[in-house]
Amino acid sequence: MSWKITAYADRATIEHVLVAHEDAFDWDPEIVISGSEIAEDKPDDWQLEAWLGHKPGKTETEALAALFPGEVPAFEIEELPETDWLVSSQQDLEPIRAGAFHVHTPEHPALDEGGIFDFTIPASQAFGTGQHATTAGCLTMLTHMKQRGVVVRSCADIGTGTGLLAFAALRLWPSALAIASDIDAVCPAVVEANARTNGIAMGEGNGELIMTVAAGMDHPLLHARGPYDLVLANILAGPLVELAPDFADALVPGGHLVLAGLLETQEPAVRRACRLAGLRLAGRMVNGDWSILWLRKRRRWRAS
Repeated sequence: MSWKITAYADRATIEHVLVAHEDAFDWDPEIVISGSEIAEDKPDDWQLEAWLGHKPGKTETEALAALFPGEVPAFEIEELPETDWLVSSQQDLEPIRAGAFHVHTPEHPALDEGGIFDFTIPASQAFGTGQHATTAGCLTMLTHMKQRGVVVRSCADIGTGTGLLAFAALRLWPSALAIASDIDAVCPAVVEANARTNGIAMGEGNGELIMTVAAGMDHPLLHARGPYDLVLANILAGPLVELAPDFADALVPGGHLVLAGLLETQEPAVRRACRLAGLRLAGRMVNGDWSILWLRKRRRWRAS
């Protein structure tokens, strides 16, 4: 990505833009956007950043402008040096502790502490190093579920990215059958490399992970390996709403679903879709602006 567009506004405005972007199903996938606060001591001052692989023109700026609820701020457009910005932004990430897990890049040492699972996740082209609030929240939620006595014999991690959440599930339930999938074709190589680094066995047996490329639940291998005791999906709110019936169909009665990637403001829509699919809320947590949901499939359910 060699060009960036930046706009500055208050937090509420930028959050509105992020939600509008989620709902824009005709959005150009080559335009990647994010919102963040500018400084910790100014929590209401936010910036919107959009990255493109080409010089933006009128079409791109008008698409961004249409996301704003009122007056559109000025856009700053700059050309960036040829750099892998995802890898570059992650190289100096500090380790995190989330639930029973310690996650760090190779530049930081492992944590030698009893009862803590340590993962080395390098900066990569895939999402999910553990630093994002949604990934860290899922690690915390999985730990909570294990402490509550949840038993997992089979699990699926949809939109796995680096493979981290699938790895975490196998550490908590080491004899489970596990499958991970992602729509991004770069992910299998990333997951396999991370599995080797962290001692996760790749394969089809108990305690092993198999990886595939798929859009949502649409893959013969995902269907063949189900139904599941646990499905994980740390993706985006729009797809979570669309996939709620598929997630429910993929679970055993009483099975568990962990959802993340949704802003707290998007939670009602996701929960409604899940409720209509026969899933009930078992727990939730909020990490920053992001909601992490634990749902269970009703043992007896008849759609209305």
